[in-house]
Order: sequence, then structure tokens, then C-alpha cells
Amino acid sequence: MRVLLIGANGYLGRFVADRLLADPAVQLTALGRGDDADVRFDLATGSPGALTRFLDAVHPGVVINCAGATRGGARELTRHNTVAVATICESLRRSGCGARLVQLGCGAEYGPSQPGSSTAEDAVPRPGGPYGVSKLAATELVLGSGLDAVVLRVFSPVGPGTPAGSPLGRLAEAMRRAMQSGDNELKLSGLGVQRDFVDVRDVARAVHAASLSAAQGVVNIGTGRAVRLRDAAAVLARVAGYGGALHELDLPQQPGHAGHPGHSGHPGHGGHHLGGRPGIGAPRSEAGAEQLAATPPPAAYPYPDGCGVWQQADVRTARDRLGWRPRINLEESLADIWMEAACRI
Repeated sequence: MRVLLIGANGYLGRFVADRLLADPAVQLTALGRGDDADVRFDLATGSPGALTRFLDAVHPGVVINCAGATRGGARELTRHNTVAVATICESLRRSGCGARLVQLGCGAEYGPSQPGSSTAEDAVPRPGGPYGVSKLAATELVLGSGLDAVVLRVFSPVGPGTPAGSPLGRLAEAMRRAMQSGDNELKLSGLGVQRDFVDVRDVARAVHAASLSAAQGVVNIGTGRAVRLRDAAAVLARVAGYGGALHELDLPQQPGHAGHPGHSGHPGHGGHHLGGRPGIGAPRSEAGAEQLAATPPPAAYPYPDGCGVWQQADVRTARDRLGWRPRINLEESLADIWMEAACRI
């Protein structure tokens, strides 16, 4: 089976490529913007006609799209996450290869959910930011394309290669710095957020299974269990051998607030933060502190996905239609994240 993998050099794509290369029945061709791709092609600017000619020449049986952007403004996210997928779909419709499409979506397409609930594939998507909107638009393009296609909505991928700018990547880096400098306390914010963390190697297994299956529509990929970031921090401290104290800097959150993408954890007086905006942890003036005491603080979260405080996948469809279950527990994923961070000590 010839597989065309798009985005093989990305965080998820690297592990998908490794998984496919381990299958002797797969002939893999990588398409991307980098020099190390088998074929260089920019989906955001390339024409459907050019991609169609390549598909007709290579004649893949499966096309897997792991490409996309997680950061940037709405225009950039739309170009890389939505326009690129429109190009893929149009090219596959024009081509005579008849390839199956496996598109990687994300849990951010659903937006905020009720704490304690599990989100199934039939939930009405309400993305809370431009990233989720751009990915949801891509999913709708795939579902409406008439192609043999499946969209895997991946929740919160973790494990080796976790980007340093992600919440768990920042957490590992903050712990590394504390250990390197001998700090016996670590001040962190936003630890109340709960996410469904799934190991990136399990995601790769799901992609492989989806490419071989007849499943269509949307399939959630997660563990079915939300974990509080505070608990993940405690596990990471244990595997890292960090004996210092972990102090939370969270301020009270507004009840029922869903959060907004791009916001970081609440500000504190010094320490390390998991949030995104630079300078948000700077000390406040006395006047600012008085104003803070008089005004309820806005809810803010370290995850820039627009999903608020809680997200947990219902993964029964993946089990039933792909024969897939997660195998790697969070402690192993965090240990691998720490191994990479520890190499920088």
C-alpha cells in the first residue's frame, strides 16, 4: 500500500511516519514544505491542479494529512488549516487515484464542555477560538467532500517531542530551570485546567489503524480520562526527582466562564508560569492590587485551545470502529518529556 503523508516533519507527523515505516506493507512518500520531504509542496499556496498531477503520478491508496498550524493569527491559521485541506480535497476529487483520506483534526473543534462530561462525536462543535474554528472548517470540508475519508479528532497529545511552548513543555522547562538553579520551590499558575492527554505514539497507532479501516466521519482519539494539570505537575516532579514545593498562583475563577484562547494562567508575584502572554506574571502596583481586589478577576487558562477548564473524550467509537485503545499511560509520557528537558541541564 502506498501512503502519501503530508506534514511528516511536524510533532504528530514524525511519529506517524515512524509507525508507517515499521509496517513492511507500506510504501511511504512524504510531501511537505521542508527540504527533507520526498516532494516539496506548500498546501497553503500550491494549486489543486499541481497536487492532482502528483497524485495521478504516485497513485497513493491513502493520503494522511498531519500538516497544520497551532499558533498564529486567524488569517495564518485559516491558510494552513483550512485552505490547505480544501486543496487536498479538491485534488483528490480531480485525481483518478481514489485514495482514502485520513485527516487529523483536534479536540479544540468542540470548544468548552461541561466539567465531568465526556464529549462524543455527535456533540455540537462550538470552538472557542480561531484555531478550533480553522480546524472545524477543515473537518466540514472533508465531511462534505464526498471522499472516502475519516477525521481523527485528537485531544491533547503528549510525550516525546512535546513542543516547548505547550503547557506541559513549559512545565518541564520551568522544573528544569528550578533544578538547575537549586530553587526549592516552583510557582505555577493555571493548574486547575483538566485535559484528556493522549500519548503521541498512541495517536500514531490510531492513524495507522484508520488508514487500514473503512471508518468514515469523525472519530475521537483520547484516553477517555481528564487529568488535572496540577496532578500532571506532581507526576512530573516525581519522575524528575524534584523535591521542591509546588505552589499554585491561581486566583479565583468566574463560575461558568469558558475561557478564551491565547490567555495564560493568572498572574502571580514572580515564579514560573505556564501561560502564554509575555510579561503577564509581572508584579502589580498597589493601585493595581486594589483594583484587582475590587473587581472579580477574569478567568484565564494556560491552554490556548479555547476549551475552558475541562475536556474529556468519549473514545468508544475509536474502540468499536478502529479497534484502537490507548496503551501508554501519562506517567510514561511525562517521563519522556522530562528526559528531553533533562538533556538541557
